[in-house]
Amino acid sequence: MAKLFSFGFWNALAGIILRNRAVIFLIIIGITIFLGFQWKNMRFSYTEANLLPDDHEVNIQYQKFLEKFGEEGNLIVMAVKDSTLFTPEKLKAWNDFNTSFKAYKEIDLVVSIADLKTLKKEDNPSRFELVPFIKDSSYTKKQVAKYKNELFNKLPFYEGLVYSKKSQTVQSALYLKKDIVNTPLRKKFIKEILQPAVIDFEKKHDLDIKVSGMPYIRTLNSQNIMDEIQVFILAALLVTSLIFFFFFRSFRATFISMTAVIIGVMWAFGFLGLLEYEITVLTAIIPPLVIVIGIPNCIFLINKYQHEIKKHGNKAKSLQRVITKVGNATLMTNVTTAAGFATFALTESKLLREFGIVASLNIIALFILCLLVITIIYSYMPQPKERHLKHLGKGWIEKLMDWMENMVKTRRVTIYFSSIIILIVSIIGIYTIKVSGSLLEDMPKSAGFYKDIEFFENEFDGIMPLEILIDTKRKQGVLKLPTLKRMEKLQELLEDTPELSKPISIVNLVKYSKQAFYNGNPKYYQIPTSQERNFILPYANSFESEAGVMKSYVDSTGQYARITTFMKDVGTEEMERIESTLAPQIEKIFPKDRYDVSFTGKALIFQKGTKYLVWNLTFSLGLAVLLIAIFMAWMFRSWKMIVISLIPNLLPLLMTAGLMGYLGVPIKPSTILVFSIAFGISVDDTIHFLAKYRQELKANHWRIRKSVLAALRETGVSMFYTSTVLFFGFSVFMISSFGGTKALGGLVSTTLLFAMLSNLLLLPSLLLSLERSIANKKTLKEPTLKIIPNDEELDEPSKKD
Repeated sequence: MAKLFSFGFWNALAGIILRNRAVIFLIIIGITIFLGFQWKNMRFSYTEANLLPDDHEVNIQYQKFLEKFGEEGNLIVMAVKDSTLFTPEKLKAWNDFNTSFKAYKEIDLVVSIADLKTLKKEDNPSRFELVPFIKDSSYTKKQVAKYKNELFNKLPFYEGLVYSKKSQTVQSALYLKKDIVNTPLRKKFIKEILQPAVIDFEKKHDLDIKVSGMPYIRTLNSQNIMDEIQVFILAALLVTSLIFFFFFRSFRATFISMTAVIIGVMWAFGFLGLLEYEITVLTAIIPPLVIVIGIPNCIFLINKYQHEIKKHGNKAKSLQRVITKVGNATLMTNVTTAAGFATFALTESKLLREFGIVASLNIIALFILCLLVITIIYSYMPQPKERHLKHLGKGWIEKLMDWMENMVKTRRVTIYFSSIIILIVSIIGIYTIKVSGSLLEDMPKSAGFYKDIEFFENEFDGIMPLEILIDTKRKQGVLKLPTLKRMEKLQELLEDTPELSKPISIVNLVKYSKQAFYNGNPKYYQIPTSQERNFILPYANSFESEAGVMKSYVDSTGQYARITTFMKDVGTEEMERIESTLAPQIEKIFPKDRYDVSFTGKALIFQKGTKYLVWNLTFSLGLAVLLIAIFMAWMFRSWKMIVISLIPNLLPLLMTAGLMGYLGVPIKPSTILVFSIAFGISVDDTIHFLAKYRQELKANHWRIRKSVLAALRETGVSMFYTSTVLFFGFSVFMISSFGGTKALGGLVSTTLLFAMLSNLLLLPSLLLSLERSIANKKTLKEPTLKIIPNDEELDEPSKKD
């Protein structure tokens, strides 16, 4: 390991790279082509992000539910809220429109007004007959008026399923085949069949159709995410390159940097395809992350190259020193950043594990790319002219460095006071942060499908399925009258919860059976008494065998029952409140010694997973801080330097967390990564600064004040360039229509800005203030690892030769 960081190794490596530059460049092209072919294996996740490990109790409960009842997220709903629907022409067109979907192989079941069945009692033999609600294919005004009256006033069984009584909205349900719900066939059906059909129907009949349901939402949202990933990668590259050019005033430097970063983005997608990982809410962030990590590498390498050219004018010597002098430091900054992301691979969550592996792999690959591409391309290009180096002595940059130097020398109390105020205010803000497990919060509010979600929430009290699984612990226990009565009480409890819709279960069928027994009188839509049950049972048995309707709500053994409700877009904290409120009441209805009752469903899993993700990322961030501390201890062999190096990196994170609390930005998958990204970048700046500071200490005979100011002068420009480019690069994401992308861009930009100020003002101030306690060789021993060699050390091999 030590050999890897020795100057002899890097000198030898510089010679190998520059002597074999053509071969190495061809190898890079070959790897890029190979990874490009792996793009065909990329696929977007067709399921909601499952942030929980497979063996988590919530996941085990959900798998148990799926074993009993199959996939629950296969429902697409279409609704019309228009009084003109109940006219002969439009009602017939609506029914024919819904019936047309039965012809498609992707559809398992269609439930619309045209498909409704009513129960009719027949006495010889005792049975229920399923009679079509619409008996005649001809539509007259009188018939349509009759249908409307019966539907809204005499069929309470279908309330919440086919109609909303409060506004007389009519709804149809398309059940996709369960084996295609999580496959590309779902997307193909929705994009190529459903959407064109809906648009065509709306134009022909002047009706506004609202469409929703988890398969529909997931498909359109996934497409929007994919579209925006492409747009924002291009926008980030454009803005980054413009700012980069503004600083360096060199098309050559800008072109070379963008070439390295673009190849890095191509490799990122290639690694995803090669490992056959799905593009999820986390892995989708990796391509922009490549830009984040790549640009600092380019700035430090190119800035050093131009400094060396200006210093002695020897191109070969400059490139050799870039590799030997900055390559080592850049490797360490990338290794520490990669190590921070690699900590995610230690978590139990598959989603986090995959993200950690791909992110850390890409960061190391990106370092190799930047080092090779920049040095090799520059080796083929003419030596930079004087105009390319003008930016190194720009007046405004010098004034900025003068201001920072003056602040560090004379205004340290102001810097400390400001830092303490920021710390206190941030801690107060942190206590107001909320955790959001909402599936819908990040979705674009202006999108048509999001407005449809709001429509269904208003009309039907929710769109996201929430399942309640009841285990009676005995076969045929569900159909026992006491169990049915308990389930009815639970459904009443759920219906009284404002955030939940009217529930559906076997209870609804049993109540409908009693209504049918009493010749369809809606006042008898009730659970039968024990005496009535004996009369109704023969009829109900025939109904079950004929329609097979019970299998959707009761498993084959009769031991497990399912209650389905739909919930509004509530966050994690709100759902936890609902669960804690319902839990004691459910326990009273279903004693634990006789029943097991559990909540499940994909929306609930996502909410639970978000909380789990927060804990895991907190653990990962803590582990990353520990790794950085160990690295600093190895590098400087001084616990004081560990403290000094961590303070400027932790303060921006606390400030960002406080800002999230004040702005009402919740902790969620898209925003939690801000801390990891920001910590990785700010640590890079710290390592560059301290490495240069450590070199200056020896050159200046352990005079800390002079060494600090010299390090600030040399690294300050690169750190300022880097942070400014990244600030504007990430700011591009704030124009996104997705809340998560917008928050990520804004928070990372803000954090990077404060991280830069922290490393350029607070870090050198701490070093100067602690001058007396660290101004000796005993405290600052000869480091285990030298990141930046002295010029004399670099010249030694050539002298020996």
